[in-house]
Amino acid sequence: MPLTDRIEGAVTRALGTTQGGSAPRQLAEALGYACLPGGARIRPTILLSVAMACGDDKPRLADAAAASLELIHCASLVHDDLPCFDDAEVRRGKPSVHRAYSQPLAVLTGDSLIILAFQTLARAAAEDGARAAQLSLTLSERTGMPNGICAGQGWESEPEIDLGAYHRSKTAALFIAATQMGAISAGHEPEAWYDLGALIGEAFQVADDLRDALLDEATLGKPVGQDDLHGRPNAVAELGVQGAFKHLSDILAGAIASIPSCPGEAALAKIVSMQAERIMPAVPARYQV
Repeated sequence: MPLTDRIEGAVTRALGTTQGGSAPRQLAEALGYACLPGGARIRPTILLSVAMACGDDKPRLADAAAASLELIHCASLVHDDLPCFDDAEVRRGKPSVHRAYSQPLAVLTGDSLIILAFQTLARAAAEDGARAAQLSLTLSERTGMPNGICAGQGWESEPEIDLGAYHRSKTAALFIAATQMGAISAGHEPEAWYDLGALIGEAFQVADDLRDALLDEATLGKPVGQDDLHGRPNAVAELGVQGAFKHLSDILAGAIASIPSCPGEAALAKIVSMQAERIMPAVPARYQV
């Protein structure tokens, strides 16, 4: 089964557990609105790719891990868009959840998706209880404090920002979760997979900085110029456009070189290269040399 089908099926099944009965209609709708249709699904694609490279001996567990990771990501987008953070009116080319359903329902949507992510892993424990527990711990570490995406958002409220810690938690955390959870779901130790996730996350952050600086809202599907608007540290401000592009290329080369030895190492390298091409923004003509 293609990875996209596995991911969409897993996310849809997880969302299905929140529907029906006496659930409040608008909140139930908002959960699906926040997740479907999805974006690039890069994080769960990396997770399943690592699981397959490591043998993928428990695909149902890997699918649950992929769904839980994507649910956390979608929850973070809902919260990021709120007026108290980015105040973004558009996400994935349509009104953000708080614009479509109200701010209170957006807060509840994000909260509900976080809880659903861990419910999804708990339900998958029948496949392998020890692995499911390790998956839950890894996902919680990369979601909360002190090194998860909550910490990343928290850095934006500090008077002085540790740029390395900010990027590792805000962006790289869920990519580290992706590579480590992929390994865990297939029975491999997660430590060796940290560097690959961290480098992919760093590359994604630089690529996002470039898109924010260079693209328009219609192309990107969300507001642009947010780094300048909110005074955030970013690669373009630090290195310039050409410097940021070179830095991005260097990071991606390092990511491929960091892939641990595993049965599907060569195939995984190809997938990482394909994902790198997806996140690499086109260089505007005025910056080409």
